[in-house]
Amino acid sequence: MIDLLPALWNGIIVTVEVTLYSAFFALIISIVAGLSRLSKYAIVRQVTVVYVEIFRGTSLLVQLFWFYYVLPLLGVTLPTMVVAVLAFALNYGAYGSEIVRSAILAIPKGQWEASIALNMTPFQRMRVVILPQAFVRMIPPFGNLLIELLKGTALVSLITLNDLTAEAMLLSTTYIDKSTMILGSLLVIYFIIAYILTLAVRFIERKAAAGRS
Repeated sequence: MIDLLPALWNGIIVTVEVTLYSAFFALIISIVAGLSRLSKYAIVRQVTVVYVEIFRGTSLLVQLFWFYYVLPLLGVTLPTMVVAVLAFALNYGAYGSEIVRSAILAIPKGQWEASIALNMTPFQRMRVVILPQAFVRMIPPFGNLLIELLKGTALVSLITLNDLTAEAMLLSTTYIDKSTMILGSLLVIYFIIAYILTLAVRFIERKAAAGRS
């Protein structure tokens, strides 16, 4: 097993990179799309709804294939890593936008009224009063979404990206007599990565909630 670790380690690096890059851009998309769903402009809300419904209503695997195989036919060729991050960010950003929207709507009406009474601009109300409180509510569901994203990265092996799953499957095919040990190690490694991410999310949640009732 020690001899096989270097190949698995390369797959771990790819899996972690796809997870972290996708999570970062998905978070940005979630915030932008979530706020757009609450915009006072109908056209902004409608465009955002179309985006959310398309990416939530279609398979992530189909989206990966579309970006990887169809875009080159249209003259747009992207590196495999970029394709993976783009597909995951757009897909999970659509789900995350609902988390942002619902967290903002869950803020008590009195908070909105108090910020208006203080003569704050809409931007100030959102930045100073609403978002800091909503952020605490967003962390647990975003943590769950992050773990789902990690597990979903196994799909990138289908677009020739050698992630952890791809490396493990290649090794199990090469060393058939060790396939049980390799696939068992695959489960353990995914669990360890997921547990580390869970601890990180819990730490952020404690820090964000400190001093708040």
